[in-house]
Amino acid sequence: METKLARISQMSRENPTMIFTSIGHLINKEMLRSCHEAMDGDKAKGIDGVSKADYEEHLDENLDKLVDRLKRKAYHPQPARRVEIPKDNGKTRPLSIYCYEDKLVQEALKRILEAIFEPMFYDEMMGFRPNRNCHMALRKLNRMLEREYTNYVLDADIKGFFDHLDHDWIIRFVESRIKDPNIIRLIRVMLKAGIMKDYVFEATEEGSGQGSVCSPILANIYMHYVLIWWFKEWQQRNACGYCGLVVYADDFVVCFQYKDDAKRFYRQLGDRMEHFGLSMEMEKSRLIEFGRFAESNREHRNEGKPETFTFLGFTHYCSVSKSGRFRVKRKTSRKKFNKKVKEMAKEIRERVIVLGLPIKDIVIWLNQVLTGYFHYYGITDNSEMLSTFRFRVMQLLYKNLNRRSQRRSLSWDGFNDLLKDFPLVKGRIYVSIYED
Repeated sequence: METKLARISQMSRENPTMIFTSIGHLINKEMLRSCHEAMDGDKAKGIDGVSKADYEEHLDENLDKLVDRLKRKAYHPQPARRVEIPKDNGKTRPLSIYCYEDKLVQEALKRILEAIFEPMFYDEMMGFRPNRNCHMALRKLNRMLEREYTNYVLDADIKGFFDHLDHDWIIRFVESRIKDPNIIRLIRVMLKAGIMKDYVFEATEEGSGQGSVCSPILANIYMHYVLIWWFKEWQQRNACGYCGLVVYADDFVVCFQYKDDAKRFYRQLGDRMEHFGLSMEMEKSRLIEFGRFAESNREHRNEGKPETFTFLGFTHYCSVSKSGRFRVKRKTSRKKFNKKVKEMAKEIRERVIVLGLPIKDIVIWLNQVLTGYFHYYGITDNSEMLSTFRFRVMQLLYKNLNRRSQRRSLSWDGFNDLLKDFPLVKGRIYVSIYED
C-alpha cells in the first residue's frame, strides 16, 4: 500500500495538472489495517465509547464490515463529541472527538490527500506537513527578517479558521486534483457528520473539526489556494520590492520591503478572506515597521523603540549582535509564559497537596514537563526566559511543600538542599535558529 501511495505522489509531482479519477479503491482492508496499527490507542473515545483495544478484539470482522459499507456507499460517520478547551485569552477552543472507526477512515483519506497534494504545496507552508515543524518555520522567518530586505511585517490572524472553512470551497479545492466520486463523498459525509454537545446534536454546516485526523491536510489545502498560491502567483510577481511569507496552520507572517506593497496586500487580504468565507481577527492583525532600519527610522521620528510581534509562541524583537550588526531575537511570549505558569501552579498543587505524592515522584514528573518545555522554547536567545520559568516552578514547588507540612516550614536554604538530592533539570538551548 505504501508503494502505491508513493507512486501516486510521484505522479502528482511529475504531472501537476493530473486529475486522479479512480483512487477510492485504495481504501481497502489492507490500508485500514495499516491505519489501525498506526493509531494512538490512548486517545479519548467518541460517542460510541469504543477504544482501539475494543475495536481490535474483532479486528478482521470489523474491518470487513467497514469495507463492505464503504463499497456499498452505506458508510456514514457518527457525530463527533464536542468538548471545550481553555485558550490563553480566557475563551475556549472547540475540540471534536471522533469515534474510533471514523478515525480509521479519516486516516485513510488523509494519506491519499497527502500523497496527491503534498507535492504541490509551496515551501511557505510549514505546519502539519511531513519533515517540517515549528522550529523550521521560525528559522525561515528569521532568514526573511535578517537576510532579506524586510522593513515591514504583517502579523496576521484569521478568526476561527477551522470553524469557518466553507464546505463547498473545500470540495472545489479537492476536486482540482481528485475527481473520484467515492473520495469526494467520504469528505462530504465527514464534514457534515455533525457534533454532539451536552447530549444535543448540532449540524455542521461549515468548518472542519479540530481533532479530526483529516482536518490538518484539509486546512493546508484551503490555505494553499486561499493565501499561499495567491501570494506566490499574484502578490510576489506584482510587488515593487521584496515580500516573503511563512505559514503555520492558520498563523502567518508576511514581510515586505516597501510599505505601499504591504498596505496593498493587507487591504486585498481582507477581501480575499471574505470571498472564501473567512475573516481577519483585526485586533490581532497588525502592520508594523520592523527590520534593520526600524530602530533608526523610529528614533528619527521620535516614535520610540520598534514594535514587536508574536509568532508560534515567541515574541520577536529587533536587536543587535555582539559585533553591533542587526539581529532579530526572540523570547517566550508573555501570554504563553503566564499560561504555562498558571497550569503548573494547578498541577503542582494537585500532586503536592491533594494527592500527597512523595517528593521523588513529583520531581520525576516535573523533570518530564520541564524537558518538554525546554525542547520547544530552548531556542537561540531565549536562555533568560528558560531560567525564569524554571525558577517560577521552583517557587511553586517550595510554596506547596510548605503548605503540606503542618509541623515546620521549609526554609529556602533547606529547599535548595532538598533539590540537591532531587535536582530539577536546567534549561538549555536545544535549537539553533541559524541551522538549516
